[in-house]
This record gives sequence, C-alpha cells and structure tokens, in this order.
Amino acid sequence: MSLASRAQESGAYRRLVEWHGELTAFRRDLHAHPEIGFEEHRTAHRVVEALRACGIDQIHTGIGRTGVVAIIEGRSARSGRSIGLRADMDALPMTEENEFAWRSSTRGLMHGCGHDGHVTMLVGAARHLASTRHFDGRVVLIFQPGEEGFAGAKAMIDDGLFDRFPVQSVYAMHNWPQLPAGTIGVNAGPMMAASDRIDITVHGRGGHGAHPYLTIDPVLVAAHIITAAQSLVSRNVNPLDAAVVSLCALQAGDLNAMSVIPRECRLTGTVRTFRREVQEMIEERLARLVDSVAMAFGATATLNYQRNYPATINTPAEAQFAGDVAASLVGEDKVVRNLPPSMGAEDFSFMLQTRPGAYLRLGQGGEGGCYLHNSRYDFNDEVLPLGAALFATLAERAMPYDPS
Repeated sequence: MSLASRAQESGAYRRLVEWHGELTAFRRDLHAHPEIGFEEHRTAHRVVEALRACGIDQIHTGIGRTGVVAIIEGRSARSGRSIGLRADMDALPMTEENEFAWRSSTRGLMHGCGHDGHVTMLVGAARHLASTRHFDGRVVLIFQPGEEGFAGAKAMIDDGLFDRFPVQSVYAMHNWPQLPAGTIGVNAGPMMAASDRIDITVHGRGGHGAHPYLTIDPVLVAAHIITAAQSLVSRNVNPLDAAVVSLCALQAGDLNAMSVIPRECRLTGTVRTFRREVQEMIEERLARLVDSVAMAFGATATLNYQRNYPATINTPAEAQFAGDVAASLVGEDKVVRNLPPSMGAEDFSFMLQTRPGAYLRLGQGGEGGCYLHNSRYDFNDEVLPLGAALFATLAERAMPYDPS
C-alpha cells in the first residue's frame, strides 16, 4: 500500500506502514472528538497518552494554554543540534455532514481542516524516532493549539516555547487536497499570505426612506466605500505582487423596516498580502479612502485595521532541504518545489518569524471536490504513514547519526 514511488526504500516509511491501522484508529478517534482552539483538553490528553506509550524522554503540557511539547533525545548529542516539528490540534466551529462512524460527536464542531491527521502523523513520527533514535541531537515535538484564528503559535512562543526548548529550525506540514495523494509541495519563499481583519463603521443620520434629503444615508456611503475599495489592489499594487481586499459582510438597518434609513452601517472583511510594504500601503490608503468617501457625503467613518497572522514565508535553505528529504521518500517527480502560494493564512508564520524553517503541503487528493473547511471533508488516512515518515526523516537527515 504505497502512495509513493520510492517510499518503500525508507526505513521510517516501512515501519510506519506496519502501524497504519493503529494510526488510522487514533486519527479517527480525534476526528470524532473535535475541540476548538484553547479547549483541546481531550486531544492533548490523548497525545500525552500516545507519547508515553512511545517512551518519549520528556513531555510538557500547558504550553500556550493547551499545547504539548515533547522531547526525544538521539543516540548521541555531539552535534548540539535540535529540530522542531509542529502539528496543529484544533478543530473548526462548523457542523459536519458526513455519515461515517467516526464523524464528529459534537454538533457545531468538526475537524474540517485535517488537524486530526497532522497530530496523528506527528505521533507516528514520534513513535518511530523514539524506537530507533537514529539521529545525533534532539527532536522537539510541538503539538500546537488554536491555529484556526486563535494564534496558538504566538501563544506558545509568548509562553517561552523556543526559550525553554531551543531549536535551530522548525518544520510543519498541512494536508492539501488540491495535490494528488503522495505528492509533496514546497517553495523557497511565501507559502501563505498575511491575514488582516478590517472593520468599518459608517455614521450618518437616520430618517424616513420617503425623505432621504433629510438624512445622511450610511448605506449609500458604505456602497461607495465597497466600490472604491476595489481600486486599492487594481490601481495601487504592482501586478507582480499579490494582494486581496474583500469586504465580506454588511450590516445596517432592519429588514422589517422597509422605510427606515438607519443612522449606522458596519462592514467587515479581510486583507491578504505577502509583502509588508504592500500590507502597510493598503492599510494607509484604505484609512484615507474610508474617511474621504464618508466626508464627501457628509458622513463620518472609522476603520479598525487588525493585523492577525503574518505571511508564512519559508527560508530558502530549509525549503531546499525539505524538498530534498521529500524527494528521497517519493521521488523528485512527485515533489513540487515551486508550489504557488495560497492567499489563505497560517499561524505557523509566527514560528517562521523567530526560527528558520519550512512549511510543506502533503497531497491527499480531493476526490469529489471535497476540500478544506468543507462540511463533508475528511482526512485521507492513506497518507498517514507517508506524512509521519516525512516528519521523522526531516529529523534524521537534519541531524545524521555517525556511529564512528
């Protein structure tokens, strides 16, 4: 049961295939019991149970509230090196519509992004690394809470993650239905965009819809702001850069009050960029645009611009190394080294701001068009051994053991 042309040659992969049934059962148990960011108490407990059974050297809980950090020592420590491997643990606030036996047991929560699979792959890597210890140094396993909008990576860093457990480099991966199962993607630069939230409040003067000349209509002002905001990217951003400005929701008035012009209108949306200069330019010009458009209609408007996740940017040397490790497992023909970046966001970016490293995509196929954050999504268990072997081999190749 190989999804990769050369994975059978890897000792890590061969061992992990033997544990495929156990890994699948573990993953499906996590899937059936999803927990949202900073509430991953059961998930963390299951991870700790699994790590203890593997004979891990150290296990630390409560890092960044519900995070778990585990340490595996190699056969020697002459190199003085250490590597971080990270998996996110949280689920999404959405209702699952699948009907299989391991579907979510909690209405309104679902592992709709495959973090259950990421945790399982890192647990599988831990089992292999703890049983073989064929490396010279230390592996730091990072089971991170709250990736889905809670900045759990930052919470762990603020809690002293890399001060208490120093690493020279750090790696993470995410399943990717857009890639065929057994294909691995990476690039030596941006992988995910910065994610910013924008909230705009327009203040006008309410009144009767039959007498609009006596009002200052905030809905009209909001419509002009929405239209004008579309020029920010098309007329301000270099076409060779990438940026998205989306105003995604508008709230004003009462649908039951057809003749009432409200006094206030609220807009919310997101900005996605890769370069800090582009991010700063959009923030500055959007603020001026909001203020001036409102002023032109006699209204006032305020912009609250909140920077959430920075861009996820791989460091070139580590991206090259990760691609080479992937090629050793699946063959160069199944490694996409220039994978186009996604305008989605990922809080592994906080870790890459503090340590060199790389974020990879593990193809799992998207049969039936069922992609991430879909109510019928499920992780493809066939790729569990490959993902776990990729985690483990990154550590073994980064810190090779020399018996002499």
